[in-house]
Amino acid sequence: MRMDLNHLKSGTDIRGVAIEVENRPIDLTDDVVINIAVGFAKFLSKRTAKTNENLTVSVGRDSRLSGPRIRDAVISSLTGAGINVIDCGLASTPAMFMTTIDLNCDGAIQITASHHPYYRNGLKFFTRAGGLESSDIDEILKYASDDKNSEINTSMPGALTTLDYMKKYSQRLRDMICKGVNAGNYQRPLEGFHIVVDAGNGVGGFYANDVLAPLGAKIDGSQFLNPDGRFPNHIPNPEDKQAMESVCAATKKAGADLGVIFDTDVDRAGCVDSAGREINRNRLVALASVIALEDNDGGTIVTDSITSSGLKSFIEQELKGVHHRFKRGYKNVINEAVRLNGLGINCPLAIETSGHAAFRENYFLDDGAYLITKIIIKAACLRAQGNTLDTLIDKLKEPVESIELRFNIYEKDFAACGNRILVSLEKYAQKNGWSLADDNREGVRISFGKGQGDGWLLLRLSVHDPVMPLNIESDVDGGCRIMAQSLKLFLDTQSGLDIRAIENFLA
Repeated sequence: MRMDLNHLKSGTDIRGVAIEVENRPIDLTDDVVINIAVGFAKFLSKRTAKTNENLTVSVGRDSRLSGPRIRDAVISSLTGAGINVIDCGLASTPAMFMTTIDLNCDGAIQITASHHPYYRNGLKFFTRAGGLESSDIDEILKYASDDKNSEINTSMPGALTTLDYMKKYSQRLRDMICKGVNAGNYQRPLEGFHIVVDAGNGVGGFYANDVLAPLGAKIDGSQFLNPDGRFPNHIPNPEDKQAMESVCAATKKAGADLGVIFDTDVDRAGCVDSAGREINRNRLVALASVIALEDNDGGTIVTDSITSSGLKSFIEQELKGVHHRFKRGYKNVINEAVRLNGLGINCPLAIETSGHAAFRENYFLDDGAYLITKIIIKAACLRAQGNTLDTLIDKLKEPVESIELRFNIYEKDFAACGNRILVSLEKYAQKNGWSLADDNREGVRISFGKGQGDGWLLLRLSVHDPVMPLNIESDVDGGCRIMAQSLKLFLDTQSGLDIRAIENFLA
């Protein structure tokens, strides 16, 4: 029987229910995982033009409870297909990509579901060219759904080796810090630098224990470093309000110079200054832009679409760079940066407000630990001069108000409905003399002047879900409400959209 696995696709990842809970049946079963691993084996063989016995694939996982079960299924499937496997155990997602560079692996699989609830899990794939595209996942699922696996040779199983690759990965980051702060032969260049790390019980605890502490940094006050797939303390997600409040409080309580927070698999990060104020979202983009543009005068920074007007002014007026807004989604932002560089445009950084940051110098890999390492190097150099990180972004103008509302689409063809509404909104805006942003590449972004809201709003269509998110920012108290009232007059004329979110906001 042919398996239908398309519902497990989540952009460029595979995700599903791995532990039965709250009447949610498991759809990431052993059989499903085995077939998906077979699909990746076929994909990789075709992509590399190698036979299975000449392929090597690394396998890693985050701290989720279902990780060992899924790892066993993946490894048995790959070795059964004749592929050589390196089991890297607990590992970060960026580290698994680096195995294709450092260990010469043909491919890598990370078992993770990022910040999703503990009962979910998934698989993320890499080749030496980087993370896969959405179309690649379609191809893998097509192979995985094939009920005829006659191509799989089980007579010659592949070799299985185990390796704690995170030790080598951590050494790379330590070397990077030593070089960045001109440590020379001094091996403890972070002596006296107090850094609090919050790993959220994901796999990011290595950064405190294996990167910072060996370099002399004080890590007292760090929290939730031990891997625990139940995530008992807070969601390991830099975008989560509770998570950020937790690391801000821990940093301030410890009297630390810097606080750091990672998501479950360490492809995203955020940080906190010495006063316990978060450096996240637009502030994080601004700080990363300062660092990226130091040796790239006039360079272009690619961000997602919901970045603020103040950030654009900061990048272009203060840093003398170019701000290029693009579609929401870290892979979209990275691909756009790669495309621009291919056109000869100097683009050193792709970064999303969610905390995904990819530097050109680092294979355009979204790596939270690499981002934080760059920030720590900068902070250590400033500290030696008697300055702090916040001085780098003190000219960033931040909005007084900021909200996000989400509208569910209840028409079956949600994409057609959403696009119809966006076309109508653009016409409505033009008719009413509203100012449409000339640098927008996703949805409809409208700017409002003094007395009309003093800010902007962006209505867009989610790529994968029947949802239209609305972001509003204002430079004055009450401005978001004024703009929301203006937009509601338009939304009242549209069908197929549940607008209770804006009604509740205005109530």
